[in-house]
Amino acid sequence: MKKFEQPRKKKWYLIPSILLLAALCIGGMELAMCSYFEPELYQRITAPVRNAVQAGVQHVTEAVRTGVRQVTETGEAVWNGLCLTADAASLRLRTAWEELTTEAESDEELQLVDDNLVTAAPRPPANYTITALESREELDILTGGALEVVYYDQTSERWAGESYGSDRIGSHGCGPTAMSIVVSTLTGQIVDPAEMARHCVEKGCWARLHGSYLSIVQTVAEDFGLVCSPLPPEEADSDTIVQHLASGSLIVALMGPGHFTNGGHFIVLRGVTLEGGILVADPASQERSLTVWDLDLILEELSVKRWDGSPLWVVSPQFT
Repeated sequence: MKKFEQPRKKKWYLIPSILLLAALCIGGMELAMCSYFEPELYQRITAPVRNAVQAGVQHVTEAVRTGVRQVTETGEAVWNGLCLTADAASLRLRTAWEELTTEAESDEELQLVDDNLVTAAPRPPANYTITALESREELDILTGGALEVVYYDQTSERWAGESYGSDRIGSHGCGPTAMSIVVSTLTGQIVDPAEMARHCVEKGCWARLHGSYLSIVQTVAEDFGLVCSPLPPEEADSDTIVQHLASGSLIVALMGPGHFTNGGHFIVLRGVTLEGGILVADPASQERSLTVWDLDLILEELSVKRWDGSPLWVVSPQFT
């Protein structure tokens, strides 16, 4: 049986393509000949196309550059934002950890500073012949007693804003300021409150939000080659105090609520008058540093803490 074969369909749709291809070839040849024989005409004919292509390329290039710049700026902004977020998170974690570890310490070990104002000195400043504050070679010197004392005021503009850990010397730095007074006076090595604050932080004497650990006196004294001995309050009668101060020693005292503080505050006992009054160097008050104090009042207002030698330490040079 003979197979039936369908007639092949003519591919009419190819004709337009063939004609277009022929036209392009002819046009291309004509343009090539024109470019050779009539270059000026060739330039005029092809100029619109070239301009359009150049404009298109330039537009695409600018678009790509703009896109890359936007992506870069967005990336930098995102990166900076991530960095700031990470820094903030790190600070919160560090603060939370410090609060947790600080609260875990016994209150007996802490100064528990209170930076609120206290009542004014109970009596007017002493006569300048007894004690005065003098400026010598860019240092403030308290006169009177057996020693002239280098004085620093933690509340002055020069030191108040300086860092004591994450706190400020003006509000929490009576400990390092008192030790600046002691070290600068007894060693002859001038150590200002900012430098002393950094030293105390490095040595672990700074207690966040609470001032200083009570170990600050013993630690700093030993670090600077001084002798530091606790003085129990029950042994701190007038004769004992006079003997220590007259021999060239200073006495660091941690005061409790009263005329010097509402919380805890380090001061330095620096001398005794002929009438038995006590001269002090108060790191937070020039006024109180220029007042003669009754020993009974000072002993009565000493801190009740009994930790690391508090509330009285006798600090002396090595040779005494």
